Amino acid sequence: MGDIPLSDEPKPVTLVLQDVTGRDPQAARDLLPLVYEELRNLARARLRKAPPGQTLQATALVHEAYLRVVGAKDPDWSNRGHFFAAAAQAMRDILVEQVRRKAAIKRGGDRHRIEGDQAEPAIEPASAEVLAIDEAIERLSRQDPRKGQIVNLRYFARMTTAETAAAMGISVATVGREWRYIRAWLERELAGMELG
Repeated sequence: MGDIPLSDEPKPVTLVLQDVTGRDPQAARDLLPLVYEELRNLARARLRKAPPGQTLQATALVHEAYLRVVGAKDPDWSNRGHFFAAAAQAMRDILVEQVRRKAAIKRGGDRHRIEGDQAEPAIEPASAEVLAIDEAIERLSRQDPRKGQIVNLRYFARMTTAETAAAMGISVATVGREWRYIRAWLERELAGMELG
């Protein structure tokens, strides 16, 4: 009789995700402590690959991405893999938006015009690289949504091949084959682009 009541036991992430998709407001509050450290690690990994001069901190990126993901109109997370893929996509979107915002300011904004020989490049090479990679991944996703999802899970959510396969409901061999193709495709696409 000294057992803890079931309602006080922590719920697995998947159950809380189902409650969030069911629009339970308490579930959204319960979810953050369960996934915060993993999201923070994911944010740190994303920021390590960000261009120099990045001013966004991991904590801010986690909170912004969390708000976007949990606030989505129709979240459809069948498991934690889907949730982290959505969070990784949100982080990618936030970082790309920030690069574009900075590039727009550098292109003019409230500044005065100068002669061409006095001008500096509008985008630093690293920022151009971020945009080029994002555009290539968007093209791939339009051509083959499954390959786009694999990129989000493997590269952006940093899932293993096995975790990606489980999240997508496909075989490990299929993910491995698709990932090899994706990497070769991206190398080919990016080789032809001027990145700075």
